[in-house]
Amino acid sequence: MMIQTGIDLIEVARIAKSMQKQRFMQHVFSPQEQEMFEKRGKNPQTVAVNFAAKEALSKALGTGIRGFALNEISLLRDEFGKPYFQLSGKILEIVQKNRYKLSVSVTHTKEYASAVVVCYGGIEP
Repeated sequence: MMIQTGIDLIEVARIAKSMQKQRFMQHVFSPQEQEMFEKRGKNPQTVAVNFAAKEALSKALGTGIRGFALNEISLLRDEFGKPYFQLSGKILEIVQKNRYKLSVSVTHTKEYASAVVVCYGGIEP
C-alpha cells in the first residue's frame, strides 16, 4: 500500500486580505464551502484552514495544483466538526482512477492555519 503526506501552513492575515476579492473566493472555494463560510460568519481562520487543506492535498497527491481547479476540492465538516473532502471534476477523476483514500486534519490559531493530508491506498504496482 502506498502512503503519501502533504502539509501546509498559511498566515490567516494573508487569506483575510484575499477574502475581500470575490474572484478569489469563487476561484478557490466551492459553493458548498462558501455557504459554510457564510454560516460561520466568514471567519478568516476557517477560510484559511480550508485553503491550507487544498494545498496539502495537492502535495499529498504529488501533483501540485495542476490538472484540476481548487474549487473542485471542498473541505466540509460533519455533524461533529470533523473535516472531510468532497471532490468533483478532474480532482475526483484523479483520486478515483488511482483508488486513493484521503484523510485530513486541520488546525488554526488566530495567526496561522495548517492542514495535513494523508493519501493512502492506490493501485498496487
